[in-house]
Amino acid sequence: MAAAAGGAGSERLGGLVRDAVGGQQDGRAAEVAAGVKDGSWTVLQLVEALGFCLENTDPRTRGRGIQLLSQVLLECHSLLQEKEVLHLVLFYENRLQDHHLVIPSVLQGLRALSMCEVLAPGLAVSVLKAIFQEVHVQSLLQLDRHTVYSIITNFMVTREEELKGLGADFTFGFIQVMDGEKDPRNLLVAFQIVRDLIAKNYALGPFVEELFEVTSCYFPIDFTPPPNDPHGIQREDLILSLRAVLASTPQFAEFLLPLLIEKMDSDLQSAKLDSLQTLTACCAIYGQKELQEFLPSLWSSLRREVFQTASEKVEAECLAALHALSACLSRSVLSSDAEDLLDSFLSSILQDCRHHLCEPDMKLVWPSAKLLQAAAGASLRSYHRLTHSVLPLLLEQYTKHSQSSQRRTILEMLLGFLELQQKWGHVEEDESALLSLRAPVCSVVFSALTDPSVQLQLVGIRALTVLGSLQGFLSPSDLELVVDHLIRLALHEEDSQSSEAAMEAAGSLAPIYPKVFSGRMVPRLGEELQSEREEERSLDLRSLRQRCLQALAAVSTHTSIVRETVPVLLQHLRKVQKGSEAGSAQEVVSVCQSLHRVALQCQQDAEGCWYFHQAVVPCLLAMAVQASMQESTHPLLGKVLLEEDVLAAMVPVVSAATTHLSPELAAQSVSHVVPLFLDGEVSFLPQNSFPCSFQPFAEGECLEAQRRLVALLMAFVCSLPRNVAIPQQERLLRELLALSCSCNCPFTATTAAKCFAGLVNKHPEGQQLDEILQLAVNRMEPGLAEGPRRAQALTLLLWVTKALVLRYHPLSSHLTDKLLGLLGDVELGPAAADGFSLLMAESPDVLHKGCHADVRIMFRQRFFTDNVPKLVQGFHGAGPDVKANYLKGLSHVLNHLPKPVLVTELPTLLSLLLEALSCPDRVVQLSTLSCLQPLLLEAPQIMSLHVDTLVTKFLSLTSSPAMAVRIAALRCAHALTSLPTIALLPYKARVIRALAKPLDDKKRLVRKEAVAARGEWFLVGSPGR
Repeated sequence: MAAAAGGAGSERLGGLVRDAVGGQQDGRAAEVAAGVKDGSWTVLQLVEALGFCLENTDPRTRGRGIQLLSQVLLECHSLLQEKEVLHLVLFYENRLQDHHLVIPSVLQGLRALSMCEVLAPGLAVSVLKAIFQEVHVQSLLQLDRHTVYSIITNFMVTREEELKGLGADFTFGFIQVMDGEKDPRNLLVAFQIVRDLIAKNYALGPFVEELFEVTSCYFPIDFTPPPNDPHGIQREDLILSLRAVLASTPQFAEFLLPLLIEKMDSDLQSAKLDSLQTLTACCAIYGQKELQEFLPSLWSSLRREVFQTASEKVEAECLAALHALSACLSRSVLSSDAEDLLDSFLSSILQDCRHHLCEPDMKLVWPSAKLLQAAAGASLRSYHRLTHSVLPLLLEQYTKHSQSSQRRTILEMLLGFLELQQKWGHVEEDESALLSLRAPVCSVVFSALTDPSVQLQLVGIRALTVLGSLQGFLSPSDLELVVDHLIRLALHEEDSQSSEAAMEAAGSLAPIYPKVFSGRMVPRLGEELQSEREEERSLDLRSLRQRCLQALAAVSTHTSIVRETVPVLLQHLRKVQKGSEAGSAQEVVSVCQSLHRVALQCQQDAEGCWYFHQAVVPCLLAMAVQASMQESTHPLLGKVLLEEDVLAAMVPVVSAATTHLSPELAAQSVSHVVPLFLDGEVSFLPQNSFPCSFQPFAEGECLEAQRRLVALLMAFVCSLPRNVAIPQQERLLRELLALSCSCNCPFTATTAAKCFAGLVNKHPEGQQLDEILQLAVNRMEPGLAEGPRRAQALTLLLWVTKALVLRYHPLSSHLTDKLLGLLGDVELGPAAADGFSLLMAESPDVLHKGCHADVRIMFRQRFFTDNVPKLVQGFHGAGPDVKANYLKGLSHVLNHLPKPVLVTELPTLLSLLLEALSCPDRVVQLSTLSCLQPLLLEAPQIMSLHVDTLVTKFLSLTSSPAMAVRIAALRCAHALTSLPTIALLPYKARVIRALAKPLDDKKRLVRKEAVAARGEWFLVGSPGR
């Protein structure tokens, strides 16, 4: 039975072999391989079955037989026994002497065998020797050459020690294989093999130069991938792969460096860049020995390129190469009698560059400074060597030249060297030229700060910041002088640039010297803030106070300083809110802006954040509560704190002070603030002796002022982390809902609606949320239908819809449909249309990620998909008096949609957008123009189909009464030039004539856009555009 089964198997194998070799049916190789895998026959039985074609006199038949065997081996190489592998290797080696038509199939078989784990010792060497001797690799096709490289790679991974036993013969054999390779796919593999040869210490023997020549002949890479290349090989891939080879061993240095110097002198920028980048890479592994002979030539080439090049890229690479050379020379350990190459190299640089620093008006001054700074930044040793020579010279030149422009150039160069010192940290007393020159350096920097030239002052402030950051450089007396200069510049310098730069410098230095700034700067700023003088060096008192407030905020970059500045700011706020002079509201807003900046700077420091919250939030609440009570008893006292602008400025302060609190501290704070608003619990407020009770949610006309403070409640509760429980939340939500629907004051009603929405957005899913939302819907629907408070009901609808849209709540679609229905309402339609902007835009105070709102990704895309078809349908069915509302809503949605999404939907929506341009509503016009401008740049082919309409509409809107619309229309007319030239040429003369009119517009910004647009239209159709 077994014999019969074996006979049947042999017959089936013979049939499959005959079909495969005869080429009658595809897929026979897979069937044969499957038979080997399931044990129906062995590989040796397959070889026997192939006997008739392997001995055939026709090379094509022999080739097909070996091809079948190789295909099976590629599938089944892991199943082979050691003895089978031995016989197969000997068989394939023998076949390498066969006809050239057979060789590709033989190589495939050897590739399969090279992956066998049971390959006997010595066979890898035997196979490679046979390939090196018998196969002329470069006469093969690309795929077959790739197979040879794969065999070599496989053996290098699995049989490294055996191959190393070949010595330099292996390297020589590979050189012969690679010599003349042209295909980029093969080159990437060949370059990797060379890298491995070097990295794994294969013997190169006398063939170092040959190995270099066989790879360096491709340098610099000149390869442009064909269009639609399926292999995806880019020029950069080959460049980086070859660079890794050339920069892999110091043994190549004597051959590579002359090549790099030659290519640096090339006229091709790509060759220069490649050479410089390769030189930089080589410096990482070279030592003094490799570089010594070529240093003069390298320096000469680098200097010439930096002095003469017009290319910023080439200059940057030259400086990087010089930096790498200096670093390489700095690393080398010297023997006692060896020449210090670094010293001689730096001397050459000084000799060629130093004298140019004495000519601050000449064009070589900056190239020379850059070269010196590139070398100095390489190591502490080179920094000391160069600064000992350069710094005294620069200080001398600063004193010698009196013009501000020259002094600015010299100080900028000095600043470059000071910034390098920051790399090395602490100033070493024994070696540093900088420390020995402390007095003249400080003198130069301080003199720049008092110079009339603003540009020189700005460089001086930057230099001051760097000096302050050098640990141990400034003496205590110098530090006091630094603070005095910064105060003077921040407060009394007329130019705002210098003032702002001084404040920024104070903010940078304050964390390094907190005691000096809190002890010297903060008291001085506090004194100036309390000053009652009418004039201060041509800056009026209000402007001086404004700068004091900004400076106090800027310097609050350390917790200890925050503890000093916050009381000063709050004291000034109390003083201002008691005054009744004109402009006090603006001053309160300024104090709040400074407090907001301090809050933002404290957010990353838990201690500072909690201190600020405890100090500021109760204080602001106390002052506002006091003012709201005085409003009802003494109408003129404290009224400033109840103005909308002032409350709007206090909101971000409270919000920023709350968002970064830890859950424990936030819970502690919320347990005071919510009872204050719900129950009038004022015990936690400072100075809490109020004339009457605080009941913002109670009914009564006299409590209108107290209700306005719901803005501060909103800022607090809507900024809490989501995992902080809010006490009496359901009651609070009901009170807010009632207030938003019943309050006569639009500001209070809107604030209550926003607060309600912010809480609903974060409320956990469940029955409580469903009940409160149902209650809100029941309150909104009658309010929207009729009555005096329809606008307030719409505001509540908008904010609740936004809160639910952001978190993908199921009720959001019902509310959005209600909003869509209101677009057809003559009274509420325009406001409902503007509401779509509110739904899509980022909200500054609530419902954004910064205040921990539940914002799902891609909510805008989802809203677009669900609602734009309804907007389009509604537009087509609407009466003429409300069509504009649908267009306005649509343009708001599209304006806030990510542009890639919009481009895909453009063909279906473009006709509506064009119709929106004819709408008389300026908001619609502006929103639509803002939407179309990027589309002209991103989808020119689609937009060019409507060029006639676009040109007409844009030119018409350039004479709109609204300046913003004129500017947007001119920008769109400018963007039209990105459409295909052939579509624009018929309109060129007409557009140029029409754009002449806005050149005389009364507004400068409009004239500016007209000049840019008209200039671009003049170039339409010109050569090379």
